[in-house]
Amino acid sequence: MRTVISVYGAEEKCASCIHLPSAIETKEWLEAALNRKFPDAAIEYRYCDIQFPQTEEDRYYAGKIQADEYFYPLVVLNGRVVAEGDPHLPDIAKEVAALADVAAE
Repeated sequence: MRTVISVYGAEEKCASCIHLPSAIETKEWLEAALNRKFPDAAIEYRYCDIQFPQTEEDRYYAGKIQADEYFYPLVVLNGRVVAEGDPHLPDIAKEVAALADVAAE
């Protein structure tokens, strides 16, 4: 099964997230951390700019963020929201481990 982690955001940080890393930085941080934790997992990482959504799923989540239903960065794992605003690595790693059927150490 293909695992896709999409991180939604914008160049400009949301007002409540000004002290946090940008969405692009969050995507890069997640990619580095999860690749270390799950070196054999085939995970695709995507950054999706909410101002320029590319796919139908991107348009859906971009619209939700713009309607203030979610904060960004928004982390979506295989079409399911797993974190928003201030994502926590242990929670995301648990979701990846369950999905990949890999025991998180």
